[in-house]
Amino acid sequence: MDPKAVGPETIQVTPLQQMLASCTGAILTSLMVTPLDVVKIRLQAQNNPFPKGKCFVYSNGLMDHLCICEDGGNKAWYKKPGRFQGTLDAFLKIVRNEGIKSLWSGLPPTLVMAVPATVIYFTCYDQLTGFLRYKLGENESRTPIIAGIVARFGAVTVISPLELIRTKMQSKKFSYKELHQFVSKKVSEDGWISLWKGWTPTILRDVPFSAIYWYNYEVLKKLLCEKYSLYEPTFMINFTSGALSGSIAAVATLPFDVVKTQKQTQLWIYESHKISVPLHMSTWVLMKNIVAKNGFSGLFTGLIPRVIKVAPACAIMISTYEFGKAFFQKQNVRSQQY
Repeated sequence: MDPKAVGPETIQVTPLQQMLASCTGAILTSLMVTPLDVVKIRLQAQNNPFPKGKCFVYSNGLMDHLCICEDGGNKAWYKKPGRFQGTLDAFLKIVRNEGIKSLWSGLPPTLVMAVPATVIYFTCYDQLTGFLRYKLGENESRTPIIAGIVARFGAVTVISPLELIRTKMQSKKFSYKELHQFVSKKVSEDGWISLWKGWTPTILRDVPFSAIYWYNYEVLKKLLCEKYSLYEPTFMINFTSGALSGSIAAVATLPFDVVKTQKQTQLWIYESHKISVPLHMSTWVLMKNIVAKNGFSGLFTGLIPRVIKVAPACAIMISTYEFGKAFFQKQNVRSQQY
């Protein structure tokens, strides 16, 4: 076989290879971004100690983690006292006083949720993109939007019950038997649909984020390739496009993130105190209450921390994923040549 007849445009990566590439990206992103959020939480705990029974949300840029501080005597990483003067000072003191492993506190539950969610999301996106480009043409601008929406919708729907279980596990140490009893009781009392609690605000945040992110990513990647006269994007082009598109999507969808955080937090406060959930907990009502209480700017609370978190997470994830696909593509080309 003539090697020139086989090229990147004719040899594609398989779905399994896409899964491996996205799995690697999710693990690497979690490893690199988690320390940033551990430091942020420690700084928040220092300035505003969490009272008994108070909830807070822990997120590393890939997944949300809701924790409940039920017992003030627990020696949990987020309650350790610290006198930090800033981010860099916190990094240095945590490493010196508690060991470098403390920077990755909360990593196991992050990986448990992030890896399957990311594998489903990125693999579905690539498969849908290939199908839509075949049907609608290579230059159809709607392709990344449609593929991003459908892929995210599917990933959130599949993972939502697991996220509910993970959240429960983080509130208290459960055995597998106790966890099975919890799920069985919840299903018998409220039906299977109860396992998708919090699905709506997650969809409202994640689906628009996905559409905005993928559209801007594909546009920016194409523009940068044209600017530098490149046929294929480099690692830095993927990294830059991912960071910029992630920042844009993070800003645009922040109001829904604020509402989701508040709704999820309130739900677990009510559940932990065995109080019936009020009827006025809908997404739109919460949004109106935030605007009435804090003004329109209240919907953009935490803008800078979110962008600082999401931008590197998106950049690391997409560049690692594209690098992985390029690696497998080269391997496939070689196997075809010989």
